[in-house]
Amino acid sequence: MASMRDIKRRKSSIQSTQQITKAMKLVSTVKLQKAKTKAEETNPYFDHMYQTVSSMLKRSGNIMHPYLKAGTSEKKAVIVITSNRGLAGGYNSNIVKLITEGDFKKEDLEIYAIGGKGREALERRGYHIAYSDTEVIESPSYDEASAICRKVLNSFQEEEIGEIYLAYTHFKNTVSHEPKLIRLLPVEVDETEADEKSNVLMNYEPNDEEALDKIIPKYVTSLFYGALVDAVASENGARMQAMDSATSNAEDMISDLSLKYNRARQGSITQELTEIIAGASAIS
Repeated sequence: MASMRDIKRRKSSIQSTQQITKAMKLVSTVKLQKAKTKAEETNPYFDHMYQTVSSMLKRSGNIMHPYLKAGTSEKKAVIVITSNRGLAGGYNSNIVKLITEGDFKKEDLEIYAIGGKGREALERRGYHIAYSDTEVIESPSYDEASAICRKVLNSFQEEEIGEIYLAYTHFKNTVSHEPKLIRLLPVEVDETEADEKSNVLMNYEPNDEEALDKIIPKYVTSLFYGALVDAVASENGARMQAMDSATSNAEDMISDLSLKYNRARQGSITQELTEIIAGASAIS
């Protein structure tokens, strides 16, 4: 059985850790409120962007455009959005699992890592990191998202890669976050969701190729920026939950150690009383 000194030292250590987890929970809560507000304000725009472009393409007929068909290269680019810090439960590992436990072949992937944790985890597993950025996830901006997308789109246009995917965590609400893997290019058109107007072909001015050259990059950038905003909110939500659980676990451990300490203290007092009584009996 541990001594009273060991129990007291252990209890003090856990109390110090609990203070840290409480502070981290408060910080994450404040950050979450800001990120949640931004996500709720921006998501409608990106949802409508997706629906609008999908509707356009469904009504475009058999247009042969590079953005609408897979490239000749077997390489696939995956933009992986994770955080720069841990202590967020399974937030980062769930994204990494989308890549490592998916249907991709490791040798065919070019990883565009946004956030340090995803880059480190995939690099350890032998994946090729084609690009890495740890700054943009701290405070996402549309301009930075556009610059990153241009790098990936240039590789697609030069046929260095044949497909582009995006792995991120979708923010549903404070306690619910969903890891998602979507294909950005070639653009997927679901023919089963055709509406009443789908039989009316879309007219482009001046021509379909020039129009899509401008529309599709904006579409890809919009989805990517929306994913960044979602990911920031999800990260802080996951960290808040993780720190809340850690604080509760610390409280349980402190209660258990307090009980053990009191028992050890009572046992020590009982032993001292026994020794005093035995000594007194021996003298008399």
